[in-house]
Amino acid sequence: MSRRGLAAVSSVLDQAASSATNILVLVLAARLSSASGFADFSMVYVTFSVLLGLNMAYVGQTVVLEKDEDRLGAVCRSGLAFTATASAAGGVLLAVVGIAVPGAGGRGFLALGLVLPLVLVQDGLRYCFSALRTPERALAADALRLACVVPALLLQPEGASAARLVLVWGVSAFPALALGLLLLRPYVRGARADLRPYLRRGHLGQRFVVEFAVGNGSSQLAVLGLGVFATPLAVGALRGATTLFGPLNVLFNSANAFGPPVVGRASGKRGVVRLTLLMGAVLAALGAGWAAALYALPAGLGRRLLGETWTAASALLPATGAQYAVMGLGTCALLTLRVLNPRATLSLQVVFSLLSVALLLGGYAVWGVSGAAWGLAAGSALKAAAAWLRVSRIPAADPAPTQSVTTAA
Repeated sequence: MSRRGLAAVSSVLDQAASSATNILVLVLAARLSSASGFADFSMVYVTFSVLLGLNMAYVGQTVVLEKDEDRLGAVCRSGLAFTATASAAGGVLLAVVGIAVPGAGGRGFLALGLVLPLVLVQDGLRYCFSALRTPERALAADALRLACVVPALLLQPEGASAARLVLVWGVSAFPALALGLLLLRPYVRGARADLRPYLRRGHLGQRFVVEFAVGNGSSQLAVLGLGVFATPLAVGALRGATTLFGPLNVLFNSANAFGPPVVGRASGKRGVVRLTLLMGAVLAALGAGWAAALYALPAGLGRRLLGETWTAASALLPATGAQYAVMGLGTCALLTLRVLNPRATLSLQVVFSLLSVALLLGGYAVWGVSGAAWGLAAGSALKAAAAWLRVSRIPAADPAPTQSVTTAA
């Protein structure tokens, strides 16, 4: 296998290892906790997911886009230094919130504040290795992360508090962090960290943060908001249902990561659309099939997967399955736009992500947690339809160069 092929396989496997870690953490937390305890853990984990995405958008994507090989060492060191500084500041704020909020939920946020620098810096190493074109090193660190966190959680007693689970999950990242820093050391030796680019107005990451906030963070915050303004049990049910679709998230992320170079080689608009429509149909069929398989699971097996949360989560599987089916179509529509007209994606993300949030909250207000799940499905369907409509209006012309996709979108 060629060096490029090995790098692609390592990148996919690394994404799979990272996604498997997130899935297993939630599954094990659900099995160890009561329904209310998992709801507390889910609210903390949703908060972490938002912070992780913000760091990926502001730091990770800009590190990956660096083309000057002579500057890669300094860029990686600077990105990790900024992540460490920002996560330490964020951890202090979370600790203050945790102290101020009474009960198990507050202790969970306090625990997240204590371990936030560990988990964010460890994740940030993935983007450094990607920029350095050594994804096999990221795979080694993330595989160790997976190998440490699962036994650490399995050793916890049944009924463990959200704070205890968060601490164990966070501290178990230390071996992977140490290995990652050791593997990175040859590339950053002698380089100096410079935080000033991340503090300047107009930093490229600011644009990526906007896309993340409206495309991903808004729905995460909306789910978190259900626990604040309605009931934390709704968060646990929605989080449990979406956790079961984790393998599809690996496929969606891989399509976004490796799709533009592959699709960009197609001949003109017709070739691009034909290829992405085929990809979208395959992803939609996989989403529907996965939902059907989960819905057919015996209740006993379902409870072994998610513990007490299974009963509430299983009721949401038709809605969540429909959401993931149309998400497959929507992912490939947005991929088409990134190749044919990169500037067309931001407006779609803003309008239809906010619409999805409104449908989620409106659905919950009228039909409860089931209505919230169907609201998310409806929002994803409308976004997919609008994206394909935008594709149909693009004149038949050669696609834009793939190397400008990320910066122009």
